[in-house]
Amino acid sequence: MIDLKVIRENPDAARASQKVRGEDPALIDQVIAADDARRTALTTFEALRAEQNLLSKSVGAAKGEEKAPLLEKAKALSAQVKAAEATASELAEKAQSILLQIHNLIDTDAPIGGEEDFVIIEHVGTPRDFTVDGFEPRDHVEIGKILKAIDTERGAKVSGSRFYYLTGMGALLEFALVNYAISSATKAGFTPVIPPVLVKPHAMEGTGFLGQAAENVFHLEEDDFYLVGTSEVPLAAYHMDEILDQLPLRYAGYSSCFRREAGTYGKDTRGIIRVHQFDKVEMFTFCKPEDAKAEHLRLLQWEKDFMNAMEIPYRVIDVASGDLGASAIRKFDIEAWIPTQNAYREVTSTSNCTEFQARRLNIRYREESGTRAVATLNGTLVAIPRMIVAILENHQNDDGSVNVPQALRPFLGVDRLLPQA
Repeated sequence: MIDLKVIRENPDAARASQKVRGEDPALIDQVIAADDARRTALTTFEALRAEQNLLSKSVGAAKGEEKAPLLEKAKALSAQVKAAEATASELAEKAQSILLQIHNLIDTDAPIGGEEDFVIIEHVGTPRDFTVDGFEPRDHVEIGKILKAIDTERGAKVSGSRFYYLTGMGALLEFALVNYAISSATKAGFTPVIPPVLVKPHAMEGTGFLGQAAENVFHLEEDDFYLVGTSEVPLAAYHMDEILDQLPLRYAGYSSCFRREAGTYGKDTRGIIRVHQFDKVEMFTFCKPEDAKAEHLRLLQWEKDFMNAMEIPYRVIDVASGDLGASAIRKFDIEAWIPTQNAYREVTSTSNCTEFQARRLNIRYREESGTRAVATLNGTLVAIPRMIVAILENHQNDDGSVNVPQALRPFLGVDRLLPQA
């Protein structure tokens, strides 16, 4: 949620931000008008209450016959005060409701446009030329079958499309990736966390996932719980309604994640690139607002370090305004090279959400002048299925085996994943 004071002081910037995000700029004028009405109603209420207080003193001092009319007036005034208070409260809720629909103010350095209007920041590594090795690369589904590591058929039989089993070396590869990610994050100063994956509505709304992204959220209506699509949600809400005394705070959350993948009919139906359930290690930072930009670059560097350790070619992109989501003012994605698709595909992402989530979740820190909303940032260290796809396809051999990246060998105990009979 944006500070209403910021919108009032620079409504043109707020309208421009809404416009380049593809959102309704008219909400800016609506929230200002609603807040004006709230302020007027509050002034009316306070004036009536002051009059009521004075009248109460007069009633207390009155004697005999003069007391009855004062009591009658006090009764009528009490009704007016209650009505004015109800009106002010109603208008405050209306202003808050509109404010919750407004997306975070975009970073002016972010590219403008839709999903395809990203800017490439850098390429790292060179895609492998399989013709030099004398064979046509197999996709991850075929390699997964050869290794008996991925079973999508039984996943579909048990749970439906976009579900899968990781078996044997597939499961061990997940554990290796998670262990390496948590080990790396711990060395970098992150506190490991295994958070709940069922959260209350306020936690989901507070992180900005019940607006534009609501269609991809699983909701358990009977119990009014939401399944998280990322551990960003429970990590952001971890310090909900708290005042923090020490910053920055960095957490690395490992959890299962759940996404409906609404609106992606026909996309990535083969394999485990776009699935309903997956595991992920997510970095999350609480810091002072003035430190957020530098922290964002640190999160990106930790993601790059992980990708470099996986020995996979990738590119870093600056995500365009229309593809940022509600909370982020700027987002960097890392896209791994996927040989059989002849394309780069997103495997990690990091977002600077400034104070947007913290205002919704009431998370502040203490400074000399009082308390202030913190900034929150998130970054995926490893999304397991897509990283497995990238490893299997980039490090495959003609005989169906897969070379294990050096960084994962201590966790797997082998340097190659071998075909299984």
